[in-house]
Amino acid sequence: MTPELGQLALILALAMAVFQAVIPLAGASRNQPVWMAMARPLSWAQFFFLLLAFLCLVQAFATDDFSVAYVANHSNSALPLEYKVSAVWGGHEGSLLLWVLILSAWGFAVSLYSKSLPLVMVSRVLSVMGMISVGFLLFVLMTSNPFLRNLPFPPTDGGDLNPLLQDPGLIFHPPMLYMGYVGFSVAFAFAIAALLGGRLDAAWARWSRPWTTVAWCFLTLGISLGSWWAYYELGWGGWWFWDPVENASLMPWLAGTALVHSLAVTEKRGVFKSWTVLMAILAFSLSLLGTFLVRSGVLTSVHAFAADPGRGMFVLGFLLLVVGGSLTLYAFKAPVVRSKGEFSALSRETLLLGNNVLLAVALAVVLLGTLFPLLYQALWNDMISVGPSYFNFLFVPLCWLTGLLMTVGVIANWKKSLLSWLGRQLMFSAIGSVVLGVALSLMVKGDFTWQALISFVVALWIVAGILLDLRAKTRNKPTLWAGLSSLKPSLYGMHLAHLGLAVSIVGVVMTTNYSQQVDIRMTPGQQAQVGDFTFKFEGVSRGAGPNYLADIGTLRVYRDNEQVTVLNPEKRMYQVRGQVMSDPGIQAGFFEDLYVALGEKMDNGAWSLRLHVKPYVRWIWLGSILMALGGVLAVADRRYRIAVKKNSKQKAGNAAMEKAGSMA
Repeated sequence: MTPELGQLALILALAMAVFQAVIPLAGASRNQPVWMAMARPLSWAQFFFLLLAFLCLVQAFATDDFSVAYVANHSNSALPLEYKVSAVWGGHEGSLLLWVLILSAWGFAVSLYSKSLPLVMVSRVLSVMGMISVGFLLFVLMTSNPFLRNLPFPPTDGGDLNPLLQDPGLIFHPPMLYMGYVGFSVAFAFAIAALLGGRLDAAWARWSRPWTTVAWCFLTLGISLGSWWAYYELGWGGWWFWDPVENASLMPWLAGTALVHSLAVTEKRGVFKSWTVLMAILAFSLSLLGTFLVRSGVLTSVHAFAADPGRGMFVLGFLLLVVGGSLTLYAFKAPVVRSKGEFSALSRETLLLGNNVLLAVALAVVLLGTLFPLLYQALWNDMISVGPSYFNFLFVPLCWLTGLLMTVGVIANWKKSLLSWLGRQLMFSAIGSVVLGVALSLMVKGDFTWQALISFVVALWIVAGILLDLRAKTRNKPTLWAGLSSLKPSLYGMHLAHLGLAVSIVGVVMTTNYSQQVDIRMTPGQQAQVGDFTFKFEGVSRGAGPNYLADIGTLRVYRDNEQVTVLNPEKRMYQVRGQVMSDPGIQAGFFEDLYVALGEKMDNGAWSLRLHVKPYVRWIWLGSILMALGGVLAVADRRYRIAVKKNSKQKAGNAAMEKAGSMA
């Protein structure tokens, strides 16, 4: 009966979503406080029923209920319990249920933490989120129901979870990524609600900004987890391959990054309203586009779900409805979103706008490279591929320009900056960044490359900008500690996020330009030299896991005749599916990783092996963590909550005064 209970819960959640989409919005248009007040309890009810449905599916996996078709296709009785639970979102139907649950959780959070917001704004925001829930719940019930039965003759055992997904990465990566994807629905809902109310001002930006930043933090961590997972799971030692599904998560991140900066300017100066609204629409629309690409079968990727054109057409139709409807509303409300603030050509506003334009161009580069093969195939019925060389050639220089412009924007003043003053502020930092960048490029072991030099200079330039800004803001304080302690958490959050970008740039350039790799045939007792390390192959033994058999290699690694570590790469045969997977042996280090992948067995007891030395690869993910922590610090700034409360009290006072005046 548990699957039937889950099915009933889904239907009830759909009913709550429909009511949530209609009643509060009607109340806002007719000024009916009772109707508007229904938004919160309806969002709570929707979240409760979706949580119940999700727990029913978890219970079906945990108890090996193979009468449920989805469980039978994605689980097995020999699967460890942690993978049975994570297998809930290991396929299309369950991952979509997780998506809708997270969407309702965001709505639940908005309803709880929006008590200081005007009721009319909350009702509109939750109503828009209810509309999105209606679309996805219809998608689940009509095309992707996870509770369908295998009756009357259910299988005695399951078909097993894809071996590629039998990894701790599945436990953390999809939920984190979905929290970011779906979190942009809140920014979208705030933008649409503001358009409906005809009010886009600093207060709207202040309300929307923390939610957008939190979603951006989750997406940053989700992408980083995906990169880390691909690095150690796929066995090829890469951290990014410009795979279409990887691009599907990068595109909303770029739009979200532009949105975070645009919201800051709108809140501070009341400008960029049009840009902010468009970025909010674009960020969520790209999240929906990613869903379409992954689930439609129009692209080939190790990350994509099974092809289903029917599901793809449903998501495409919903995407067109969301984008078309929101842009139509934007067009009708265009006079409302006009900004009235003024600023000079050399100001922080202009530089932030330039940064956002660069992010938008980088987004267009990724979007074109991802969709062009699909368009080419549709028009000429022929296959074409866009490789990493295209993305690296166009995307990397845009990142350099963004980093260079970022520091100038941090130092520049609002409204107007003098070129002579700005030049004096930045001259020594520029010289120091270039000199240190050249020195680092010459000191690093390996061939000199211009890409590495420019990347080092950009990273150092970003760090210099951080130090310059902190020095300027603490210069007049009696002590350095007094100055630093007086700064707001949001400022530290901004600088920590920028520092994270610099750290990631160093990790990327070092790994890309100075990694060393050897593909070799080795027999037991044979040694191979990679950089400063000697790898000694001692042979392969047999082993077994809960649902697989494994060939386990043993390699001792030496440096200067001293043993550094022992690596044990594996070649696993998953018995149910008969699928072979590589599990590399990795010695993680702050400055370098030692990485070994076990290949095929050859004649005379020899094995093919791939040996890597990957410098600073951990800095890529360390930088991502610093960026996310910077976002958390920014959200923790109390001035947002205080400002919202003050704004709400001021509105209430103004309304009371107007009412008293009308009565008089």
